[in-house]
Amino acid sequence: MLARSYKIATIILVLYTIVAGFLSPVPALAILNETIRNLYFHVPMWFGLMILMAVSAWYSVKYLRTSESIYDWKASAFAEVGLLFGTLGMLTGMVWAYFTWGDWWSADPKQNTSAIALLLYFAYFVLRGSFNEDQQKARISAVYNLFAFAALIPLLYILPRMTDSLHPGNGGNPGFGKYDLDNTMRLVFYPAVIGWTLLGVWMANLQVRIRQNTEVHD
Repeated sequence: MLARSYKIATIILVLYTIVAGFLSPVPALAILNETIRNLYFHVPMWFGLMILMAVSAWYSVKYLRTSESIYDWKASAFAEVGLLFGTLGMLTGMVWAYFTWGDWWSADPKQNTSAIALLLYFAYFVLRGSFNEDQQKARISAVYNLFAFAALIPLLYILPRMTDSLHPGNGGNPGFGKYDLDNTMRLVFYPAVIGWTLLGVWMANLQVRIRQNTEVHD
């Protein structure tokens, strides 16, 4: 019953985000103009990435403590969906940068550190694919996953703040929440964060179920 309820909530929240994201009124801000609607898609992707990667790291810890394969599968599934969210966050950010900064990629510190963070997780899956023995793969991947998550936080939230940056909330620039996120946008933004994150959880759990069914039939 609970699983069905969160799936229904996910569908409602994501549909609401898409419809309201394109049709609801937004403040007329210089430079940003209509591109501020990307806030409902770009930012929630990064929130979702952090949550999904945190869950993945937690399952890696559980695998190292128990050596149960299910936790390795869950760690991999949540990391994979988190990486998808990060890639979408990067792409939507590049579109936004083109219309506001004048270029798809301006080598901004936030862009660079975000790209490094994603590469760390791409390397996680390359590492997983380099082992044939399941337990060895799971054990080494779990350790690497914890390293990648530990690096994720400074790469996304600390290093960009230590230098000049065009990105809101970094390099002395105010974040959207302080000046630009009015009450109308909050009514869409917060459900967007919840909806996209729940969608990521749903996708990861679906991957785990597929893996379990595959193992049973094998």
